[in-house]
Amino acid sequence: MTSADLYEVRDPELPGRLLTMERDALIPLLRARSEADFALPTAACPGWTVRDVLAHCSAALMRVVESRFEKGVFSPESNERDIAERADWTNARVVDELERGMTEAGPVIAEADGVLDMIALGEWVHAGDVRDTFGAPGAYAGAGLPYALPLLVRVTREKAHLPLHADLDDLDEPLRLGDVSGVRTPARYIGDAATLVRLYAGRPLPRAGDGAGYELAGAERAELNIFG
Repeated sequence: MTSADLYEVRDPELPGRLLTMERDALIPLLRARSEADFALPTAACPGWTVRDVLAHCSAALMRVVESRFEKGVFSPESNERDIAERADWTNARVVDELERGMTEAGPVIAEADGVLDMIALGEWVHAGDVRDTFGAPGAYAGAGLPYALPLLVRVTREKAHLPLHADLDDLDEPLRLGDVSGVRTPARYIGDAATLVRLYAGRPLPRAGDGAGYELAGAERAELNIFG
């Protein structure tokens, strides 16, 4: 079996493992930062500070934990309301809620038959947004990458996203993402995994000379974005 075929069957525990891995890496990083760092603007989420991103993440996870999915949940308007509801919280309280959500959401996601898997992937991407803002290593990569890539493959396949054949510097075997029906000729990506994640998440690419080199043929960058 090659890396291209590793993700045919959903692993229900994978989202929780990704969240736990990210919790153990991100929470200590956040607790070590100054109060001023939480007010830094993020390039990945225009108009949101680091604190806003974290408040959104913690709120989303607690909605999962508490099964609160009212109409319009996770819409831009709903996300802004979640952030506003935490406006009077201390940064430490936001981080505490995020830690709880990353701890407790995994089992709920596991039982949701894949419907909530993308939330775990999105949380990991947002952690990359925070690292990217801080200039910390491991943005869209790090120890969580082996857990995030299978989720990315599953999400793109379930969405019947445009097919893409990815030759990653980080893996010995290629990945097949998106629709595997054969109706469309797959696009081709050559480069590192972190940049591939940035493309699928619609995140800014690193500056020239910071690892942004890649090749994409058969598709436009915007076509890869799964988050809209």
